[in-house]
Amino acid sequence: MTKKPPSSRSPRRALRFGWKLLILLTLALCIFGLHRILNLTSQLTPPRSPTRISARFYTGNPKLAFLFLVRRDLPLDFLWQAFFEVGWGESSMIQAERLLLGAALEDPANRRFILLSDSCVPLYNFSHIYEYLMASPKSFVDSFLDKNEGRYNPKMSPVIPKGKWRKGSQWIALVREHAEVVADDETILPVFRRFCKRRPPVDVSKGKLNSKIQKQHNCIPDEHYVQTLLAMSDLEGELERRTVTYTSWNQSATKMETKGWHPFTFSYANAGPHEMQKIKDINHVYYETEYRTEWCSNNSTLVTCFLFARKFSRGAAMRLLSDGVVGRFDVSVLLSNSEP
Repeated sequence: MTKKPPSSRSPRRALRFGWKLLILLTLALCIFGLHRILNLTSQLTPPRSPTRISARFYTGNPKLAFLFLVRRDLPLDFLWQAFFEVGWGESSMIQAERLLLGAALEDPANRRFILLSDSCVPLYNFSHIYEYLMASPKSFVDSFLDKNEGRYNPKMSPVIPKGKWRKGSQWIALVREHAEVVADDETILPVFRRFCKRRPPVDVSKGKLNSKIQKQHNCIPDEHYVQTLLAMSDLEGELERRTVTYTSWNQSATKMETKGWHPFTFSYANAGPHEMQKIKDINHVYYETEYRTEWCSNNSTLVTCFLFARKFSRGAAMRLLSDGVVGRFDVSVLLSNSEP
């Protein structure tokens, strides 16, 4: 009995099966890789609030959103109540700003977003400030090159190049589109959290160790974040590169440093009409690091620079009310607030 030679189909079947298996593995790897890319893209893309109402089709009257950064209660609430003439009802400083902007963006009527401190006061009545801000299509953001200070951390460079590093006042007034950029940012903020931190304050008990501590990299996030983010977003052409909030600076010592520039606090004695008028008359700002004089303009029209000022004590705010700077003075507001 003779045996049949082995069929040639068996190797072909094995080869065909091998090719099919290779193709399936390749497809699986492609799908897995695509899934990873989509996940990475979703992490880098700033998420929009799912509950935020689009302002594109809003047709009502535009509003201003006043955003106060406060530690507890608003100490000058009685002055701001007269200004508005209506009643109003570990997170980092820049995260607090973003949370405020995110909340204000929920109202599609809000078109301008003004960040103010708990010691700010208005220099004009509401109508003047409303018309001033709404007349400009740009945001008011104090932003300039930070050439003389070593706050830029080279470890930021993969995401934030040194050429995009900016400095300025944290007291800003943003148009809605720029407020959305700040509130939705998930790319620049993590870099600031890692590499832009204030160094520890001077501790007398540590003696000579203080000199080593003071050599640590020192960065103040709220003076750089918004400015750098907008520069990274190529939005500097849409800015009036100045703040609308006046601050008087003097040199003094603090726990953080032996000597530095710090905001002057106005008291009742130096918050009179003459001092306020001097602030109102300012029409330009000089930026020493850029050798640049910024003449204050609004929609290509020369204007005075400031709408608000800081820092004001409670006594200074009461004088502004009694002098009629911001509105009618209602003493019953103070009496009701003082009741237990």
